[in-house]
Amino acid sequence: MLYFRQFLIIVVNLYTVRVVLNTLGASDYGIYNVIAGTVTMLGFLSNSMAMASQRFFSFELGRGDEIVLQKTFAVTLFIYVGLALGVILFAETIGLWFVYNKLVIPLERMNAALWIYQFAILTFVVKILTTPYMSAIIAHEDMSVYAYVSIIEVVLNLLIVFVLSVLPYDKLILYGFLMLIVVSINTALYRFYCSRHYKECCFRLLWDKVLLKNIGSYVGWNFFGSFCVMLKDQGVNILLNLFFGTLINAAQAIASQVNGAIMSFAQNFTTALRPQIIKSYAVHKNDEALRLVFSGSKFIYFLMYLFVMPLVLEMPYVLKLWLKNPPEYSILFTRLVLINAAIESVIYPMTTLVQATGKMRLYQIVVGTILLLNFPISYVILKLRAPAYAVLLVMIFITVIAILVRLYIVKYLIDYSIRLFVKKVIVPIVLVSVIGIIFPYVVRNFYEESFGRLCLTVSLAIICSGVAIFIIGLTQHERLRILTYLEKKFV
Repeated sequence: MLYFRQFLIIVVNLYTVRVVLNTLGASDYGIYNVIAGTVTMLGFLSNSMAMASQRFFSFELGRGDEIVLQKTFAVTLFIYVGLALGVILFAETIGLWFVYNKLVIPLERMNAALWIYQFAILTFVVKILTTPYMSAIIAHEDMSVYAYVSIIEVVLNLLIVFVLSVLPYDKLILYGFLMLIVVSINTALYRFYCSRHYKECCFRLLWDKVLLKNIGSYVGWNFFGSFCVMLKDQGVNILLNLFFGTLINAAQAIASQVNGAIMSFAQNFTTALRPQIIKSYAVHKNDEALRLVFSGSKFIYFLMYLFVMPLVLEMPYVLKLWLKNPPEYSILFTRLVLINAAIESVIYPMTTLVQATGKMRLYQIVVGTILLLNFPISYVILKLRAPAYAVLLVMIFITVIAILVRLYIVKYLIDYSIRLFVKKVIVPIVLVSVIGIIFPYVVRNFYEESFGRLCLTVSLAIICSGVAIFIIGLTQHERLRILTYLEKKFV
């Protein structure tokens, strides 16, 4: 169900982005994304809390302590409310000044941009208050609920497209308002389900200073790490606006939409895997936790590779087919963003294992500082008149360095063999990546750009990659498990 949801989301997202881009125009679409991006820069706060709440919920579920679980939810909900109030205060002061005085926005659209900013703040606050309920669902591993609510969300997004084409109001302002309505409905559904099915999610005035201190300590270092990730991603969007204007933001937004659609598969796999890793560690089954990390790292990358490789090969035709007239730089931007996402996906399970230990200080300081370098380096090269896409090359380089450093930090925190990880994970990934692309790339070059070539390239990419993954990428035990699963499913 979870992957059916993702397929539906990708189809709807691709359609809605095309219609919204054509309805708003490239400049207004760029305005929406840079304004919304300015607000979601504060997402590092909620992301940190989301990781913390998922970790503590999963940990206590693994231990089976219902009383502590109830206290954990009450304390985290209190923190989220305080976080929401802090976001409003910051966004309505410093954030509002930044939008009005620093962002490059056409003067005639400034009023619409300010309306969008207010809607973006409210949307973000509502999302913050949704997070503890989503964390509870993930910790309980009720992924079907997550899937059903998300399907409702994409259907509502589809309705937005219809409403935009019918109502005569300012399309940009209307789009921001409708996005707020969709997120509010989404929040109400999650809260209703959790309060009906999970005892710990019923509102109680419970307090525990020790628990608050533990969560606060965990969140504190996560704040720093998430802030660095935010600046690496959203900071680049701001830099592109300051140096090149809203049309480049439109290209970056297209790349982000495609990346978000593809990344959702990897994120869902990680979402399903995360509670298992944390619960295994909670009951001191470290070997099982490491096995999940090793296998999960490969599977997440292979899943990404199956989508990314054919898209990278056929990106010009795909974007023309999808958007008709894609914004300048969108083809190259999307290719580079997808390559970066595929590389980065390898380390997701390892990060979950670190979160399970609760030893975040060293990990976040070192890795966060490396990721933080993306922003100043990008600023310097843009000052030196580098082209816009250069910031994405910097991002890929920083991602690779951060992965290598992570392996050594995790070795310090949890005793495992880096050599074994390289042998069991990195080597199969590299071999599959090289072997899987050769034949589709060669055959593609014999044909003119067309829908037929697109179908041929995608088919060959899936077949060649699938064979390479099964023969080279998987261990004998993993192949046997997959064959057994398929036999039970279809025979």
